[in-house]
Amino acid sequence: MKIIVTSVFVQDQNRALEFYTEKLGFVKKHDVPAGEFRWLTFVSPDDSDGTELLLEPNNHPAAKEYQEKIFADGIPATMFGVEDVRKEYKRLMERGVSFMMEPTEMGEVTVAVFDDTCGNLIQIAQQ
Repeated sequence: MKIIVTSVFVQDQNRALEFYTEKLGFVKKHDVPAGEFRWLTFVSPDDSDGTELLLEPNNHPAAKEYQEKIFADGIPATMFGVEDVRKEYKRLMERGVSFMMEPTEMGEVTVAVFDDTCGNLIQIAQQ
């Protein structure tokens, strides 16, 4: 068994599409109509057959409340692995990404946290 899709709730799929492709550099894998929303997934440009990230609309009240509460408490919705947090931090800052936490060493891991503009804090981590 392996993880093939994981998701984050987003407030607006179109804004999320722009942010996750233009700012972060992910590649759109699927964009399929699903009722009033879309099945909208992305993959790493380095692993087109890897785990897909689904940008899930937060239209359900429980999803919206969950997303708002973890954001307010400063809890990242998910984590992306990077080879060099400081280098990725600099690259994303140059693209206008707003960080809530600069690269910080925590034992053997270095992390940073940014706002995805769609209701989530996202952590990047270098192990």
